[in-house]
Amino acid sequence: LPMAFRDVNARRHIGLQQLSSLASTGRTFLGPMKSHKFVVDESTNQSTLICSAVRLIESLDLTTAAGQLLNETIQAQNKEFKTGMSTLLFLVGAWSNAVVECLQQNVPVSAIVSVMSEGLSSCCERVQCLQISVHDVKKELCSSRVQPSATESRACQVGCDSLLNPRDLQYFQEDISAPEEAIPINSCSHQGDNCNFNKCLVSPLVGFGSAASLVKPAGGKSSSAISGSGVIASSCIKQKLTHSRHFTTLGKSHFSSQQASFPGYLLEPSADPCECCGLGHLAVALGHGNQTGVKLLQSIAAYQQERAECRGSSQLNITEIVTCSLLGLPESYSCVSPGFVTLLSPEQATVIKHFEDRPLQILLVDGDLTEQYRHLGFNRPCNVRIILEHPNLQSGRTGDTWLSRMLDILVSFEVNLVLVKGSVCENLMDRCIASRILVVGSVPRDVLCAFGEVTGAQPVTYLTQVNASCVGAGAQAELWEASDGRAMDLRELVPVRINVRGICLLTAVLTTAVASKVQLLADQFWTLVYRLHHALSDGKVFPGGGAVELLCLSHIQALAEQPVPPANKKGGKELPSAWLAAPVAEYKSLVLQALASGWKRYLSVVMCNMAKAPSELEACALVDHHLEEAAGCGSPSAYILELFRRGDVLGRGSGPLAARREALRVYDNVAAKTEAWRRALDLVLLVLQTDAEIITGPKRNQLLNSPVSNEYMFL
Repeated sequence: LPMAFRDVNARRHIGLQQLSSLASTGRTFLGPMKSHKFVVDESTNQSTLICSAVRLIESLDLTTAAGQLLNETIQAQNKEFKTGMSTLLFLVGAWSNAVVECLQQNVPVSAIVSVMSEGLSSCCERVQCLQISVHDVKKELCSSRVQPSATESRACQVGCDSLLNPRDLQYFQEDISAPEEAIPINSCSHQGDNCNFNKCLVSPLVGFGSAASLVKPAGGKSSSAISGSGVIASSCIKQKLTHSRHFTTLGKSHFSSQQASFPGYLLEPSADPCECCGLGHLAVALGHGNQTGVKLLQSIAAYQQERAECRGSSQLNITEIVTCSLLGLPESYSCVSPGFVTLLSPEQATVIKHFEDRPLQILLVDGDLTEQYRHLGFNRPCNVRIILEHPNLQSGRTGDTWLSRMLDILVSFEVNLVLVKGSVCENLMDRCIASRILVVGSVPRDVLCAFGEVTGAQPVTYLTQVNASCVGAGAQAELWEASDGRAMDLRELVPVRINVRGICLLTAVLTTAVASKVQLLADQFWTLVYRLHHALSDGKVFPGGGAVELLCLSHIQALAEQPVPPANKKGGKELPSAWLAAPVAEYKSLVLQALASGWKRYLSVVMCNMAKAPSELEACALVDHHLEEAAGCGSPSAYILELFRRGDVLGRGSGPLAARREALRVYDNVAAKTEAWRRALDLVLLVLQTDAEIITGPKRNQLLNSPVSNEYMFL
C-alpha cells in the first residue's frame, strides 16, 4: 500500500496541538455552572444537547490518531467512574500546551516525562492530607444544617418523605392535611415494616404550593390527595427567570401550580435520622448544583437505607437502579417508582388492560428471542451441512413452525409476561400480543436478576429450555400515568410499570418536554449516582470548589523553587527518580512550572465559568493571591481547609456573602479525581513520545494535493 511518513516530534509537536485543539472545545464544562452545547447532525438536521466531555467526544469526527487516543482515554474514565471526564479533557489540553512550551525552550523529552511524572505522583501524595472520611462529612453536614437555607431545605425534605403502608394512608392524610408547615427532619419516624417494599413513591419534584396526590397506577380504584408542603420535596423552591421555559431549573413552574403527583410510594427515613439525612446532605454536596438528580437520588438513598438495615450493608447499590426517560412531560413530573418502568408500543400496552391487577407468571430470557440467535460460545455440530441459515419468517414454513412451537411453549406453561434481555422477533411479538402474552425486549441484565430473586424465575437462553421451575410468579404489570393523564400523551410509546412485591428495583423516571435534553438528563443523573456510590465505596472525599487543585499548585510551586541538586547526587527528596541526573535535573524548575500551569489554568477557567472573575487574567491574579497567603501562613493545607470551611476557596475572602458561604460546601471523589489527573498526563506524555505518524491506504493523491503535503515524505 502507498504510505506517507510525517515527523511529529518537532518543536510544534503536531499530536500535542491536536490534543489541545480538541480539548479546548470542552472548557465550558468545568465547574458547576456548565454551558450546554448543541451538536447538530448535518445529514439528518437533528440536534442534541450535551453537557459532558463524553458526549462531546462521541460527537466529534476523530480522524486523527491523537483524537482516537483521547476518545479511548475518556471512555476508560467514563466506564470506571462515570465522573471526572471534563477535568481529564481540560487538563489534557492545558498540559499539552505546557509541554509544547517546554519543547520550544529545548527541554529534552526525557526530562519532561521524568519530572512531570514524578511531580504528579508527589502531588497525589501531598493531597492525601485533605481527604475527609464520609462519616465525618455526613456528621458535619447534619450538624451544620440546624437552620438550613431555602436551598438546603428543599434538598433535605426529600429524605423525610415517609414510607407508608396502605393501611396507614388515611391516618397520614388526616395528620398532614391541616396547616402548611414543614415536617422537621428529626421528627421522621418509622411506619410499618421496614422490609415491606410494596409501596409507591411520591414524586420529589412537585412544585411549590401544589397538592400532592398518592395515585395508584392506571387501573387502580382510588386516588387520595395529600396536601401540605411538609411532604412536598420542593415546597420552598424559588422561581428563577431563565432564557426559556424549557430550560428552567426545577422550581415554581407553570405546571407545578396545577399538577398533582404521580404514581409512586412515599419514602420513610432510616431509624437513625442523622444517618438518613446525612446521606441526603452528602448527595447535595456531591451534586454540584444538579437539583433534579439530587432529589431523585435522595429518595433512592432513603429507600435503600431501609433495605440496608435488613441486609447489613450501607453502600448505594447501583444494580438496583434503572432509568426511564419520558419525552413530553415537564421536568417537574420526574419521580422514582419501585419496579421497572419502561416504554412499550400501544399494542403491547393493550395486553396489560386484560391482566386486571392479577399476579402474572413471568419468564426471563437471557438473550435474543429470535430463531437465529445462538448463545456466546456456541459450537456448530460437526458433519452437518446448513441449507438455510436465516429463514424468512413472514412466508417460510420453517419460520412458521418455529413461531408456533415457541408460542405453544409459553401457553403450555401459562406464561403471561416475558422479559427478554435482547431483541424479540416481531412476528413472535405479534402472536404473543394476540394470545395476551406481554413480551418486553431490551431489558437490562440487572432487571432480570432482580425479578428472578423475588419471583423465583430462572433465566433461560432458549425457550426450549423452559420447565416448570423456570417460571416465576407474583409479577404485576400496569400502565404508569399521572393523575391528570399526561403520561399517556407520549406519541407512539406508552409508559408501563412492571412490579412485584418485595423487589429491590427502583426506576428513576426522568421527564422532559425537550427532545434534545433526554440524554442530557440521564447523563447528569447517572453522574450523580456514581459520585455518591464512589464516595461511599472509598469511604472518603476531597473538599471541592478547587481546594485540591489549589494545594497541588502550591505544592508544585514549592518544589519548583527548591535548588537544583549537585551533579553527583540524586534528585531531591520530593523527586527521587533515578532519571534525574544533572542534565535532567537542571530542567526541573521549568518543567514543574509547566505542570503547575495546567492546574492554574484549570482554576482560572472554573472561576470564569462561575462568574467569580471577569477574565482569566484577573482569575490568575486571585489564584496568585491565595498562593501567597498559603505560603505565608506556613501551612498551605491548613489555609486551604479554612477557605473551604468558609465556602470561599476561589473567592476573595471578604464581602457580604463570606459569612453565609458555609452552607455551599461541595465535595469531590478521591479516586476519580486523581485517576483523571493520571490519565490526562499519561496521554499527553504518550503523544509526546511519538516521533512519527505513518499513514497507510489509498490516499496518496489526496495527501499530495493537500496544503500539508510538504510535511510528508512518501514511501
